[in-house]
Amino acid sequence: MMYRHSLHTPLLLLLLLFTTSCRSRTEQLFHPEQYVNPLIGTDWVGNTYPGASVPFGMVQLSPDNGKSGWDYIAGYYYPDTMIMGFSHTHLSGTGAGDLYDIRFMPIVKSTPEEIVPSERVRTSFSHRHEKAEAGYYAVRMDNGIGVELTATEHCGIQRYTVHDLVVEVRLDLYNTMNWDRTTDSHLRLIDSCTIGGYRYSDGWARDQRVYFRTRFSRPIDHVRIDSIPLYKDEEKTEVADYGLVAHLSFLCLRDDADSTIVITTALSGVDEEGAAANLSAEAPHHDFDRYREDASRQWHTALTTIRAVAGIMPEVDTVFYTALYHSLLCPTVFSDVDGRYRGADRQIHSLAAGHRHYSTFSLWDTYRAAHPLYHILFPHRSADMAESLLAFGEENKGSLPVWPMWAGETNMMIGYHSVPVIVDAYRKGIYQPDAQRIMALLRSMAEASGPDLANYRHLGFVPADSAHWSMSKTMEYAYDDACIAVFAREVVADTMQTARYEERAQAYKNVYDRESGFFRPRLASGAWKEAFDPFAYSENITESNAWQYLFGVQHDIDGLTALFGGKDSLAKRLDQFFDTPTPSHISLPVFSTGMIGQYAHGNEPSHHVAYLYNKVSQPWKAARLLRRILTELYRNSADGLCGNEDCGQLSAWYVFSAMGFYPVDPLSDKYELGTPLFAHVAIPQPNGSTFRLTAHRLSRTHLYIESVKVDGKPYHHSYITWQQIRSGAHVELFMTNREGVCWY
Repeated sequence: MMYRHSLHTPLLLLLLLFTTSCRSRTEQLFHPEQYVNPLIGTDWVGNTYPGASVPFGMVQLSPDNGKSGWDYIAGYYYPDTMIMGFSHTHLSGTGAGDLYDIRFMPIVKSTPEEIVPSERVRTSFSHRHEKAEAGYYAVRMDNGIGVELTATEHCGIQRYTVHDLVVEVRLDLYNTMNWDRTTDSHLRLIDSCTIGGYRYSDGWARDQRVYFRTRFSRPIDHVRIDSIPLYKDEEKTEVADYGLVAHLSFLCLRDDADSTIVITTALSGVDEEGAAANLSAEAPHHDFDRYREDASRQWHTALTTIRAVAGIMPEVDTVFYTALYHSLLCPTVFSDVDGRYRGADRQIHSLAAGHRHYSTFSLWDTYRAAHPLYHILFPHRSADMAESLLAFGEENKGSLPVWPMWAGETNMMIGYHSVPVIVDAYRKGIYQPDAQRIMALLRSMAEASGPDLANYRHLGFVPADSAHWSMSKTMEYAYDDACIAVFAREVVADTMQTARYEERAQAYKNVYDRESGFFRPRLASGAWKEAFDPFAYSENITESNAWQYLFGVQHDIDGLTALFGGKDSLAKRLDQFFDTPTPSHISLPVFSTGMIGQYAHGNEPSHHVAYLYNKVSQPWKAARLLRRILTELYRNSADGLCGNEDCGQLSAWYVFSAMGFYPVDPLSDKYELGTPLFAHVAIPQPNGSTFRLTAHRLSRTHLYIESVKVDGKPYHHSYITWQQIRSGAHVELFMTNREGVCWY
């Protein structure tokens, strides 16, 4: 499934990127979807799934191995060679496991009435008989059944190829994995080819309700349904509801040739009628190949929003376009085709035509690079995402979402990072509803009750003796408050609120200890918490240590520089950060992967740090580190991600950095220049223009920027801007193999 570009001459590259008269021809030649390898990240710590979806689709139809644990969070773990079924919802690269809804599994039987024990449902397979592409997955299991999967936005389509007289399709609405727990299920036979129902569950997604409608391409010949009690208490004294497992048998009349069964399942978070409408609108026929082709076309359209060619090494195209693919799996559409969706208040709401409601926002991760990427590539979707966050806040009594999923709040991670996503979309002109409506919700979130925020407002920091992850919370709140201050100043012109939130944005200074030179946890009394070790991973710092949060002040690099004592001191701390090994008394946790000194690329808090070398006029050090991260920590293999994908953030970092720039402060209009992996990048803009970045003399050795031009004129800044991207500027980087050059 790996392809190589046939376009490797300068003339054809110029034709591909810059010749408008040959646009139809280049459209035919450029097929980035062919480079996508969904198996990247399915081994080690990536926690990705290999199955079928379309960009931002509600359905993620993918195989499940049937085991629980860290390795199986996405349902599938590459080293495992057993399959328990194919379910319609999955999470991409998270650190907690949930979903796995509406699972089907084909089983060989001798007669329709034969009962196959549950332990025989898991079937072995070989990766030699497995294929994964953008929008398509296929496997031939060792029971002889071939399974193919594809998807529309709301529907999953399966095609089973069988050569036995009888096959059972088992629909499991009971068994699950990891954090998920079935609380109720329902199934009804609508006609001989159609079933419908729902599965309710609880876990990370609270009170999750998934409704479905399934249509088979041939009539069901025999039905048996097992009802498994779901108890209200651990003592199992009172039954609450039942989890159902349906055994649907089909007679395949031809025993001398392969037969197929096509199963089309639509999901809805609203009701069964919504699922039925989704099925009728998106999947009215049984032609699997047409659905597969359409899914491929959708990925083609999404992936051609970036045209990156002439990479510096083999397989960089595959790694890049797989990263872009992974970036576009979340957030997921949560409204039906008629615009209805279940809100955070559990009521049914409706959208205007042409808009979608989204869910599954891993905001602590994705506010950093994934959402800034969507702002550039998909402004209409970004506007709907911002509105989805705002609507959630209104439905949730003024509390903006932290980590929402399927109409519920998981309360995972810290901060209120809906704020930068909403404010950035507004400032960039992508999403501009009533400004006072936004300001009211921003303030409602920031002024919420509860001990953490109450202490933060009163003391200027979150004290370690009253809260978990206290130091990190202080710093994350400060960033979000800086975003509110920008909105108050630039949009609503409220001087009082501007001053209030600008002051709160400086709260990070209240947890900086000048003696140790680190941000560190502080007690309510004002004293520093003792037994401080900057290498230690403790309950005071979120998934990091004090080293990794040392530069967590994206909104005020000048203030951070002053804390350190000036640019020379900042440069020295950066060198120490990337050069200091982990001492032997520290055991690295599962989220500290992709280590370079104390830099952990496998987790988010230090994703921007390499670019800070630009702030101290040493961009060659940033380039050297970035090239190392890009080429060593991302690979075209199942274990090719060095950390959790985290709903697109790990891959969005790669997409930006491989193009040659990155949003250090996601709220800023500036993108710091680094070192690209492609000689030519083109991004079509909504106004019909195209932003272009050309790296002259780029190679494995020529990774440093010597000089820059923008639209043919010499340029002396370390960054490019939002306005330059949107206006379709041409940025030219002139590369060198010499270190020590600063062009600005």
